[in-house]
Amino acid sequence: MRILTLLVVMAFSNLCWAGADLNTVMMQSTCKITGQGTLGTGFIMGKPDPNNPPKAFYTLITANHALSACKSQMVMLLFRQKQDDESWKRIEIPIQIRDKDGNLWKKHPVVDVAAMFVRLPKNVVTTLISTNDLIDDDKLQEWEIHPGFELSCLGYPFGAEANQEGFPILRSGRIASYPLIPTARTKTFLFDFSVYRGNSGGPVYFFEKNPTFGGSHRIGMAIYGIIGIVVRERNITEKIQALYGKEERVTPLQIGEVIHSSFIKELVDSMDHSEVEKAPNKAVNSEG
Repeated sequence: MRILTLLVVMAFSNLCWAGADLNTVMMQSTCKITGQGTLGTGFIMGKPDPNNPPKAFYTLITANHALSACKSQMVMLLFRQKQDDESWKRIEIPIQIRDKDGNLWKKHPVVDVAAMFVRLPKNVVTTLISTNDLIDDDKLQEWEIHPGFELSCLGYPFGAEANQEGFPILRSGRIASYPLIPTARTKTFLFDFSVYRGNSGGPVYFFEKNPTFGGSHRIGMAIYGIIGIVVRERNITEKIQALYGKEERVTPLQIGEVIHSSFIKELVDSMDHSEVEKAPNKAVNSEG
């Protein structure tokens, strides 16, 4: 597939200022990743350009194993492109992830998270979410995010799509573990939803109006952000001693394991914007 139109100019703004619905924005920003030996989910965020803050670089974020499992140099990103009549057209975008010198993406040194700058055609992601909206320890503490707090997640379980346009499937659940902080120590938390092959790399996020924290009910306020990324299903493995050998029985707990977004932030912050010009998939500057 040949992408003919790569330059895009779009809004890069705070969701509250833009009046956008976070679920809708995340639907547009989330893609299916396929390749030889791999199936996963990814999502696009905008890393602000330090030399021109209104602009941002398209940044693909996913689970590292969604890229490392691919046996070829290319993966395909399934997105949608908005048409003049407000409909959406299915679009597949080939992305090079390796060359003769090695991997073109960057992996976090500690956890299963990967990121890379990419190019996107016009009208694929119509509202770009900033990497400043990644939830860190300060926000977790300030907003008193706690076990039982409701979250949303997007993904492609077993590669399934929500419709013929190829949008992801939205599901929700609650934080199912404690403590959450410090994230440098906890690294992950449990999320009460069923994880299947294809969900890895999906964004986990929240949007809450009129929240209560700090002993006050904040009327007219909204809190939101990306709190983590799905990486695996939590299972229990039983080792059974049989008469003629040993067996293992794996029982899925129908609970997802999510890496804290503080690690995504660390990874993206470590990516030098000068790398944009070196990447075969040049990231496009978006401006608002």
